[in-house]
This record gives sequence, C-alpha cells and structure tokens, in this order.
Amino acid sequence: MKNTSLSWLGKQHWPLASLLLLAAAVALWPQTGRAQGASMVLASTTSTEQSGLFAHMLPAFKAASGIDIKVVALGTGQALDMGRRGDADILFVHDQAAEEKMVADGLALKRYPVMYNDFVLIGPAADPAQTKGQDIVVALQKIRDKGLAFVSRGDKSGTHAAELRFWKLTGSEAKGVGYRECGCGMGPALNIASSSGAYALTDRGTWLSFKNRADLAILVEGDKRLFNQYGVMAVNPAKHAHVKVDLAQKFIDWVTSSAGQAHIAAYKINGEPLFFPNASSVK
Repeated sequence: MKNTSLSWLGKQHWPLASLLLLAAAVALWPQTGRAQGASMVLASTTSTEQSGLFAHMLPAFKAASGIDIKVVALGTGQALDMGRRGDADILFVHDQAAEEKMVADGLALKRYPVMYNDFVLIGPAADPAQTKGQDIVVALQKIRDKGLAFVSRGDKSGTHAAELRFWKLTGSEAKGVGYRECGCGMGPALNIASSSGAYALTDRGTWLSFKNRADLAILVEGDKRLFNQYGVMAVNPAKHAHVKVDLAQKFIDWVTSSAGQAHIAAYKINGEPLFFPNASSVK
C-alpha cells in the first residue's frame, strides 16, 4: 500500500513547473484581499481615545483591512505637531481652523469631516457662579467675576483652543484669579475639577465616559458656539516621503464610508451616543 501521509512531501517527485507554481501561490496568498501585517501611526486628540471610541471602532477597521493602527493620543495641537514632523501617518483631530491651515501649508492632504459632538461646561452642582443656561460666554464672565476655580487643559488641544475663543468673546483677556492650567488631557483635567470643585470645559464624549464625577454636573449646553467638529487627514508624503499615505487613505475611506460611520453612530454609553457621524453632510 502506498504511503498517503504528509510524508509524501519529502518522497514524491513533482515536476519542476508544478513546484514553482505552488511556491508562487504560497508567496502571494498572505497579500491578497487585505493589507496583512501593515501598520501605521494615528495621532489624535485625547477625546477620541479616552472616550473609548477607538477601542470600539478600530477592531472593525482591522477586520476589514488587516491594518493595525497605533494611536498616539495627545492634545490636537500636539497631534498636529506630530504631523508637521512626519511622526504620524494620519491625523484625527478637532480644531478646524488649525487643520485647514495644515492643508493650506501643504503639510497635510485633504481634510475630511468625520463626526461631531459638542462642548459642555461642567461645574459644582450647586453652581456658585450661577452659570446654568445656554450662554457659554456669559457663564465664563460670571466665573471670572466671582473669582471661582476653573481648570483649563492648557495643552493647545482642540478643547483648549475652543475655550480660549470663548474667553476672548468675553471682551477681556483676564480669566480670573481662580483660573488654572494643568497642561494635561481631558480626563486628568476633569479629575482635578472633580477633586477641587472647579468649573471646566469638556467635550461631551469624554464627559459621558468619565466616572469620577463627584458632585460635578453639566451646567451650560446648547449654545451653537459649542459645536465640536472632528476631521481626519493624511500627512503629505511630499513633505515626509516615509509616511504611509496609502494606508492612511484606506482608513479615511473606511471611516467616512457607510460602514465606518455606522460604527461611530453605534458607540453609546447608557444608551446615549457620544459622537454623531456627518462625513456625508459637511462639505
């Protein structure tokens, strides 16, 4: 009886042409369909990472593409700086003016809107500054005038940039004796506000995922100026030839597609969405 075990590989003599075809098929097989083993660096704002959105969304992207993404979560300003240096392949941030300048300066390719949420002012539930309402500028004026504690991220993030715009609208550069900059991410800033009974500006997504609230509550929301748009863009390979623009574009195409947008919409905490996809509705 002939030996039909796997030992045939060492005992049978196949024609050379057949062996070459088999070797070619084995070599090509891992590369078909998906970018197996590929990886890139995504620099992003802390809100997308600390809110849990990436932990929810990126496994689906890897399943669809085979691409691993290493997330470096920083303030938006620092994330953009990574792009300027060529230390990231793709940027996922929320400071539209700064993003558009990156594109205008040739440092990034086309900017794509992805999703939005809003900023909210949080503070002690007792609200000693009597800020509760919809007007963020009036609320900041009251906090300043009463000299109450306000924690700023102070890290050139998208949230910090928005906060500075709102302070400017109060008509004075002064922010009050209680103003403190922590130079930290949104989560740590909220922890400081929680432990000290201070006011702070935060994106709603991070707030919904934040557990250490103590007696803090949302006090100001609904002001149209609190709208918070997120965008994504690839770093320009003309400036940094080593960046993986092809992989970056695959992620952009996915996150702005119906599949990617559906994953964003599906991410909720206690039934409440943290972000609202709008890739197709914003020009």
